[in-house]
Amino acid sequence: MTELQIYLTFAVFAGVILAIAFNMIDMTLATLLGVSILILAGILTREDVAKTQEMASGPIALLFGGMVVARILATTGIFERVGVRYLRATKGSGKRFLLGLIVLVAPLCAFLPNATTVILLAPIIIQVARALEVDFIGPMVLTAIISNSAGLLTLVGDPATFLVGSSIGMTFMQYLQRVSLGGLLSVLVLIPLIPRVMSDVWHVQRDVPTTLQTKPLERPLFVVLSLTVLVLMIVLFLVGEQLPTHVVPPAVAIIGASLALLVVYSVKVEPLESVFRDIDWKTLIFLICMFAMVQAFTKTGILESLSQYLYQWFGVNLRLVGLAMLTGIGAASSLLANIPVVAASILMVKGYFVTAELVPEEALGVLFTDWPASTLPVFVAMMFGATLGGNATLIGASANVVSAGICAANGKPLSFATFLRYGVPLTLCQLAVSALYALGLFYLVGH
Repeated sequence: MTELQIYLTFAVFAGVILAIAFNMIDMTLATLLGVSILILAGILTREDVAKTQEMASGPIALLFGGMVVARILATTGIFERVGVRYLRATKGSGKRFLLGLIVLVAPLCAFLPNATTVILLAPIIIQVARALEVDFIGPMVLTAIISNSAGLLTLVGDPATFLVGSSIGMTFMQYLQRVSLGGLLSVLVLIPLIPRVMSDVWHVQRDVPTTLQTKPLERPLFVVLSLTVLVLMIVLFLVGEQLPTHVVPPAVAIIGASLALLVVYSVKVEPLESVFRDIDWKTLIFLICMFAMVQAFTKTGILESLSQYLYQWFGVNLRLVGLAMLTGIGAASSLLANIPVVAASILMVKGYFVTAELVPEEALGVLFTDWPASTLPVFVAMMFGATLGGNATLIGASANVVSAGICAANGKPLSFATFLRYGVPLTLCQLAVSALYALGLFYLVGH
């Protein structure tokens, strides 16, 4: 890559981010234009497209599969019943409404991608907000933040987390043992912060109609079959990698989507074209373009240089490296979509471990899994930085982008500045708690 191409790559990156931040152009269109410029300038080549596909395939498969299953579950009528029960449970209290979001969102996000959960639950949240006569923008932002945070509860809850875990050969069960507690803490820390950042909703008290009734389910067989598919997905997430065929989470998501579509086709609920039409292709395209832009950024050589600098600055002090990764990746994930950011950062950190002679050069390959226990907290810090850093801004995570689209579709666009007002204070507190958890892991592996 020539010096001119390097400057152009940085300029395109900056231009796309600024265009999105100042709402100058649609964010998906901005990334498409950015990728187009990089292709025309000869920066992105055929080989780069292949590498982009390799990086993006797992996360995109997780998101697509989850979106299909969520779309089909939404037609069962279950969530309309959940919405009525949720409104009753609030008893007209804004406090109960906001705390209930954690109870409602977190369990689903442990097994479905965060963007999928937002799509699934958004109609309920907007319905309850309108019944309580409060602006649904704040609750929708909180839903995205909770979904991103709860994605740390399991290996498949967030695509960025899955990327890090799969890159070191971590299984679903190993993740539960070593990382899930930190994910739980990142969710629980939100509870004392919500009254401060959303006081306008927290103090609301309304009268809820006592005549609320739930409609009977029109197609019980369809409901049972759809829920069976969801349960099967969860079981395969838990045990799929232990099967002889070694079914990895992205494959599980595709299997789940295929079975869910088969249910719709067999029961004749609606044409499959309607399901595919409702998939959030815009978000998927946005993420693929971001992966391509990160691939271009990788070619500048800055990541390789950063691997060297990490060793020069910190030597083999892995605690400092872990904290630097949590902070640095957290900041980067707030400005760029967290999934491609972490994909690039994995290469940088692996390069550091090779430079520090903690692992052989073979560790740069995708099949290497013999990582020393001392390196695990660094990768965990990366997970927290990437997943929680994405909570800070509108473009930091796919769930945020989806939330913005849903708000706009319901007549209230969500601006970059508005998301920032909620996201930054919550993210800073979450990263602080995560840093303590990562330091605790360093202590454990050191003994």
